[in-house]
Amino acid sequence: MSIAIPEASSHTQRTVNFLLSHANEWSTRLEAAGAHVTRYGLVVVLLWIGGMKFTAYEADGISAFVSNSPLMSWAYQLLSTRQFSAMLGVTELLTAALIAVRPWSARLSAGGSALAVGMFLTTLTFLFSTPGVIEPTLGFPALSALPGQFLIKDVVLLGAALWTAGEALRAVARERA
Repeated sequence: MSIAIPEASSHTQRTVNFLLSHANEWSTRLEAAGAHVTRYGLVVVLLWIGGMKFTAYEADGISAFVSNSPLMSWAYQLLSTRQFSAMLGVTELLTAALIAVRPWSARLSAGGSALAVGMFLTTLTFLFSTPGVIEPTLGFPALSALPGQFLIKDVVLLGAALWTAGEALRAVARERA
């Protein structure tokens, strides 16, 4: 395949042709690298955020989200802010560990990914229940830096969790076949 590049040197033309001739090989490698970064990036995020849940700083930081959530506000009637945060931390650490074991158990990894999907779907509901998500001086759809922009990143984390779940479930199905 040759692409004509106006006023390009023959060296530039050869470089472009070389890159195009190896595009399939490189795209395969990039995709594999992206899969590993997606899975283990999700693991790192869950480990980091889960570990932080054991601090007063993080417990206080999530309290506005939880207390305003119709799905989760009941938890503060049963547990203190710190206890609930620690419970979330354990859940996030367990979720991370389950996703990380994919090389050894696709089934456990799929379970961890399913937990992550549920967790990110839940946190995305905070976009609708937490005061201050919309920047009032700009109106909808402008998100405030906190909490709006902080929460919207969970769309990408949800996508990563859905991908890891699908990949692990496909591996489980291959093991059964």
